[in-house]
Amino acid sequence: MRHGKKINHLGRTASHRKAMLSNMADSLILHKRISTTLAKAKELKKFVEPLVTRAKEDTTHNRRIAFSYLKSKEAIKTLFGEVSEKVGTRPGGYTRIIKTGFRLGDNAEMCIIELVDFNELMLKDAAPAKKTTRRSRRSTGVVTTAATASVVEEFVAPAAVEAVEEAPVVDEVEETEAPVVDEVEEASVVDEVEETEDAPIAESSSQEAAAPEASEESETEEK
Repeated sequence: MRHGKKINHLGRTASHRKAMLSNMADSLILHKRISTTLAKAKELKKFVEPLVTRAKEDTTHNRRIAFSYLKSKEAIKTLFGEVSEKVGTRPGGYTRIIKTGFRLGDNAEMCIIELVDFNELMLKDAAPAKKTTRRSRRSTGVVTTAATASVVEEFVAPAAVEAVEEAPVVDEVEETEAPVVDEVEEASVVDEVEETEDAPIAESSSQEAAAPEASEESETEEK
């Protein structure tokens, strides 16, 4: 049974295992990315990340502790210089493990372990990504109605304003032009009717005025 056996010995003695992890940590700090087996990468992750955390505070004590593990002046210089500047704002999780398949021969599972902040391709892909907010259906109706109202106002209001500005003008022009023509036609018809009605009346009045005069003349002649 393996109760309480939390350390993967990697088939090596303690001294061999410590020396191997120290060399792998030096290579990772200097080259920022190395290829190894998945079991070794998991152990290296636990070995190197505490050292990167110590590198955030550049003191003599932290440098001596890191040197006791790495045993390399070049690695210490890079760790407290270039690496600490990159990971200064990151609260842990300094390494990434990417599986690459299985090795021919012994079929061991292989992977790449790298420092997260030094992978320029992934940083470029992640930089322009925009934040997207999802509106859940469980939210209150007031929030959803307000959000939908604002969206509707943004997209519908300009079109509605243009329609209101353009359409009624044409309708008003048509409405104002048509009654004018009708009124003109009606006025001309009324004038014609009045003229036709006034003409006979005038003729009859002249005939009636002439008739009494003729009767008076006849009466004087008879006398």
